[in-house]
Amino acid sequence: MPEDPAELDGLVSNACASFAACNDDAALANAKARVLGRDGWLTQRMRGLGALEGEARAAAGKALNAVKARIEEGYHARSNALQEATMHLLMRAQAIDVTMPGRGIETGGLHPVTLTLARIESIFRSIGFDVADGPEIEDDFYNFSALNTPEDHPARSMHDTFYVEGGLLLRTHTSPMQLRYARHHAPPIRVIAPGKTYRVDSDATHSPMFHQFEGLWLDEDISFSDLKSVYTGFLRRFFEQGDLDVRFRPSYFPFTEPSAEIDLRFTSGPLAGCWLEVSGAGQVHPQVVRNVGLDPEHFIGFAFGSGVERLAMLRYGIADLRLFYENDLRFLRQFRD
Repeated sequence: MPEDPAELDGLVSNACASFAACNDDAALANAKARVLGRDGWLTQRMRGLGALEGEARAAAGKALNAVKARIEEGYHARSNALQEATMHLLMRAQAIDVTMPGRGIETGGLHPVTLTLARIESIFRSIGFDVADGPEIEDDFYNFSALNTPEDHPARSMHDTFYVEGGLLLRTHTSPMQLRYARHHAPPIRVIAPGKTYRVDSDATHSPMFHQFEGLWLDEDISFSDLKSVYTGFLRRFFEQGDLDVRFRPSYFPFTEPSAEIDLRFTSGPLAGCWLEVSGAGQVHPQVVRNVGLDPEHFIGFAFGSGVERLAMLRYGIADLRLFYENDLRFLRQFRD
């Protein structure tokens, strides 16, 4: 039986209408399958051509192929329309308004520890101190023995010191830089040694790497009162508080004798009235004077050392040591100016 052209036109219209109602690729694929798929109605009708013979079969096949071509044309038209609509949505979402001002490039700033080190160096240079530098990987002599540290001292333990190959270690303080400087310069020796130091420490209030600066003054007729004058003057200039209270408490360090710990007390601000330890200090031990090649009968001096992070925390009101190492831009931007 020949195909009815009006019926076929209606089937094409229905198929194209179903394609037009689809709003995404998945729905369009399902609509196509209902017409042209394995079990689609057009596929079923084309399978029925086998029951026809001769010219009837040829005429029906030609009509159905024309219908298939029109339906595929409708399918591709809707598919292209969906792709174009998706592209427009994507372009709209990613559109750039060229009339808006650009982001610009932010001005960088120095880390608060770097600012603190620069301030320390500036103050001590202004009173005649040099600034020394030296290796972060040291040997036992400069890090311990030359500083009069006994062989059985706990500081030499693996629990406190990072040892590396060849009997070397990561320096546990910046004192080795002072010794190296003193062995290559003639008195009077006035030097500070700022830099990184390393100690085995894993609790939440300490870092295995931190910064120190240590000072040394060796000359004739240097007394403990000179130490008190120099360090007290430094603290008052560093914190910009001329009435800052400073006290020296007796203590013990292998490389100084007598030794002291230095505390400060603010007279105003949130920490007013609290004594806070900021340094270890003392008169250089005679054996250390000999180890730098000088006669302790003629030369004497003092030394001191402070944690840079601690001074930075007090100066800038920072309550958590971890902020120095987390690279949080919200924290770092506060120091750009």
